[in-house]
Amino acid sequence: MDDLSQLRIDRDAPPRRRWLPWVILVALGGAAALFYPTGRAYVEERRAPEVEIAHATQPARSASGTTDLPVLVASGYVIARKSSDVGVKVGGRLAVIRFEEGTRVRQGEIIAEIEHADLDAQLAAALASVAEAETQLVQMTAQRDEDIRNRERQRALAKDGIATQATLTAAEAAADVSVARVKSAEAAITSARARVKVTEQALENANVRAPFDGVVIKKRAEVGETVSPYGVQGQATREGGAIATIADLRDLEVQTEVSENSVAKLTRGMPAAVTLQAYQDQPFKGRLREIFPSADRAKSIVEVRVSILDADARVKPEMTASVTFQEARSARADQPAGGAPQAIETPPVLVPKRAVAERDGQQVVWVVVAGSASRRAVTLGSERLDQVEVRNGVGPGDAVIVNPPATLVDKGRVRVKGS
Repeated sequence: MDDLSQLRIDRDAPPRRRWLPWVILVALGGAAALFYPTGRAYVEERRAPEVEIAHATQPARSASGTTDLPVLVASGYVIARKSSDVGVKVGGRLAVIRFEEGTRVRQGEIIAEIEHADLDAQLAAALASVAEAETQLVQMTAQRDEDIRNRERQRALAKDGIATQATLTAAEAAADVSVARVKSAEAAITSARARVKVTEQALENANVRAPFDGVVIKKRAEVGETVSPYGVQGQATREGGAIATIADLRDLEVQTEVSENSVAKLTRGMPAAVTLQAYQDQPFKGRLREIFPSADRAKSIVEVRVSILDADARVKPEMTASVTFQEARSARADQPAGGAPQAIETPPVLVPKRAVAERDGQQVVWVVVAGSASRRAVTLGSERLDQVEVRNGVGPGDAVIVNPPATLVDKGRVRVKGS
């Protein structure tokens, strides 16, 4: 059993402070009363619907006073308008290559050579034949002149009755033979010179020249390789005989395809914005250069070429590109006949199609202002890709609600995603 003698009351100890718990309770109650409005607002904020927003945009007006509005987007690849696979004219082993990828070449510049030692020997033989034929011509000409003089002497002697008719006939025959030999020697010279030209052309064919000013974008052969100007079964192919691909990088364009249903929206010369996949935040100016006259029946598409007007060193052939075709809208409305000029037209405001809803038979857009949703009745214009023109009710930069929920209330609180 425990020793209870140790339990005793200390009557000299000071009294305990029983009022302290009440002070703490009163303080807590005051704090709750003080922060009650803030807490209530926080609860209301958390109960507000969460919405996604996008900002209304207004296309900028160009220096010419027009506004470019998007009408269609297509994807494709950058190509050089002038590009060529350069090959050889004659088959043989490559002896010299004067280029690498990135080498700039000039039109007519020799960029490679085929081995041509045999052609050099043929040219030397042809030149020797020309020299020999020219020497023979000199000899034949001298003999002809002598025979002609002898013929004239014999004619004079025969006229005086000194020379016989047989002697005159022999002199005339010798002169005729000499004249024929001179003509033969002249023909031999012409033939020898022609062989020289043929051999020189064969030597020229052993050279590979650049067809235009450009840059080598692909090297297809090395020194020592045997190349041919023909492909399989004697038919020329893209790869057959090609030793390099040269492109003029000063004139680049985008090769893209548009469905038959959308090609009616395009016109030659219309502006476009070109965006490279590698530089998506830096668009380039473009212009529709050509709509091909025929379609692909299997794919139901039409090929389109878009020139890049301000291409720089970043733009390279075979890059993936996106093209946004744009409609150039004049900044001034049409002037009525006999009337005063109308005011300059303001570029339209564009909002996502998903931001437009129907309420009570009206087209409306919800705009977030100071954390509340404001309902705006709008008048819509033309559709632009995934956007639509809004002619009133919304201004540039307004935060519009995308896919507005049906529970939205005008002037009601909303929470913006990501904020």
